[in-house]
Amino acid sequence: MARDAAGPPILEVKGLNVYYGASHALQGVDLTLQSGVLSVVGRNGMGKTTLCKAIMGIVPSSGSIRLGGEEIRGRSSTEIARMGVGYVPQGRRLWRSLTVDEHLKLMARGNGSWSVERIYATFPRLAERKNNGGGQLSGGESQMLAISRALLLNPRLLVMDEPTEGLAPVIVAQVEDMLVRLAEEGVHVLVIEQNIGVACEVAPNVAIMVNGRVDRLLDAGQLAADRDLQQRLLGVGRHAHDDTPRPAPEAAAPEGGHAASTVAKVYLSNPVAPTRWSRPVPVRLIEQAARTVSMTQGRSTVEAELRPLAGPGEEVVIVAGTLDTKGEELRYIRDIIRARGHAVRLADLSTSGAHSGAEIPAHQIAAFHPRGASGVFVSDRGEAVAGMTLAFERWIARQSGISGIVSAGGSGGTAMVAPAMRRLPVGVPKLIVSTMASGSIAQYVGASDITMMHSVADIAGLNAITRRVLANAANGIAGMVESRAAIPAGLPPVGITMFGVTTPCVRQVTEALKRDHECLVFHATGTGGAAMEALVDQGLVKGVIDVTTTEIADMMMGGILAATEDRFGAVIRRKVPWVGSLGALDMVNFGAPDTVPPRYAGRRLHRHNPQITLMRTTAEENAAMGRWIGERINRMDVARLLIPEGGLSALDAPGEAFHDPAADRALFEALEATVRQTAARTIERLPHHINDPAFAAALVAAFRTLSGGERKRRAS
Repeated sequence: MARDAAGPPILEVKGLNVYYGASHALQGVDLTLQSGVLSVVGRNGMGKTTLCKAIMGIVPSSGSIRLGGEEIRGRSSTEIARMGVGYVPQGRRLWRSLTVDEHLKLMARGNGSWSVERIYATFPRLAERKNNGGGQLSGGESQMLAISRALLLNPRLLVMDEPTEGLAPVIVAQVEDMLVRLAEEGVHVLVIEQNIGVACEVAPNVAIMVNGRVDRLLDAGQLAADRDLQQRLLGVGRHAHDDTPRPAPEAAAPEGGHAASTVAKVYLSNPVAPTRWSRPVPVRLIEQAARTVSMTQGRSTVEAELRPLAGPGEEVVIVAGTLDTKGEELRYIRDIIRARGHAVRLADLSTSGAHSGAEIPAHQIAAFHPRGASGVFVSDRGEAVAGMTLAFERWIARQSGISGIVSAGGSGGTAMVAPAMRRLPVGVPKLIVSTMASGSIAQYVGASDITMMHSVADIAGLNAITRRVLANAANGIAGMVESRAAIPAGLPPVGITMFGVTTPCVRQVTEALKRDHECLVFHATGTGGAAMEALVDQGLVKGVIDVTTTEIADMMMGGILAATEDRFGAVIRRKVPWVGSLGALDMVNFGAPDTVPPRYAGRRLHRHNPQITLMRTTAEENAAMGRWIGERINRMDVARLLIPEGGLSALDAPGEAFHDPAADRALFEALEATVRQTAARTIERLPHHINDPAFAAALVAAFRTLSGGERKRRAS
């Protein structure tokens, strides 16, 4: 992994060797976790648990293990734990006689950000079970407690060995969500995991261990989408070291449609269910237990399900919907797209369980639900639809090679496909033909670039109206796919946030950057900030100049243009350069004057227009915002916050309605008290108003410094 300029990696392993007698268990392991989460996967016996034990000093080793640049190899386990490494061992290892609360209080140290109270707030289930003994907990609860016990040491690094081992699928999903949440809270984690789905979901990169070595480091999305790669590296179906040629392609079925039959022996490597004390089963017994079965030549159903969505270099258009009720309409769309020369796949989202003939059948998508198909094919229709919605979203997040996606349906079908479409990057064409498109569509589109087309008539069969509308949709998505390939790459994009009262600043910033950056300006109205961060999450925006953070004021004070709690989350996750300011934090947005909540009676208000009323924030509110923003800045890798002491908006200037230096000062001081400043994370006060040219110039200079200095400008 690339080393970040902000400092040494949280974990760096070089040339690590471990021997068990004459057995060479770890053979020169090299592994780097710069920050965040890294998954390590591999078949049994590859050395994954030994790697954990070596890091914790449980087994003797040679080589180098550095924590934040400091050598820890050769130290005792106690010293390593005190230096900031928490360990969640395989099997949890709880005390059966101690209650949950006693486990936690035993580990609490009284300093640091993780306390027993925070553990209970993070894992409410443990609070409910605080008086239960360690032997009275479910598998998921036991894992929560094991993780919590390690977190109470306030570790810099959490090492987790097989956190989902032996857990039911629904509990695996809970643990997976827990790991994602820990990463979002800034905990660095090394996850040793056999469940490939979990490993790829919780970390951006996955290290593959083969025969005591780290064989390679892969992008999690690439590994999750490539079943053949999983088979080759992890032995799913074939051993990773098996270099024997693959069988030749099967002969075609004879005329008449009947596949040729053959016989084969099926060997069970463990005729008796093994335990940890089991000895290897003699070959003689395995051969005696073999059974002969009749097989048809050709691909099995399972193999068909494991096919990648698209072949190497190929892209496909997805036509998605409920084929049991909209099959005629969806096939009509598919046929038009196919006639224009595009590869196309039907994805069936039906919850009836009936066979539809789709290239991507419903049961294949349903398998991506955390509980598998049992979470989708249930008797309650509402639960079934919700289950398929989640399964389709998880399925599409693991696919590659999608050139576009189109759907047609009513309210249920639209709600089913929209979350999955929102997971696709901006720029991938997305089109929904829906009876809901003539009303409010914010709940479907969100911060994405989904196109909604009104179906006019109900989508209940093909007729003179629906044929025209659906043909337009099919040709529209085909045209979008074709034109997308012809769009040339532009300059490096930078996201910039703007509000009406910070417009002069943003105009000056974009003017200064337009020669060497594409300036993507987002209106800070709640959805604007979310749209920018969605592009950051997708890797389409490589840096942010967050001039206007006013959405935080609305979120905390109940305004109508509120951010979500994940504001700044994409910047933290993607580690992009961030230059920020405090634009329009002097105000909260409400509707008409009579919509201002009664609790704000007597506050300083400004009527922006008949539909928008602005409320001036107080010193106490500003201090609270300063602490909230400061805590998020602490989780950024590279950040510069510039404070405009002369005022935060056009209304916060001498003589203007919201000029209040004392309230602004409370915001500045709270930020300076909260942010842990480093060489890569700084705060700077400037004696300018936010809309002054000197302040805009300072923002640009800070961004150029963080993003690598002046770029070569294109020749005119």
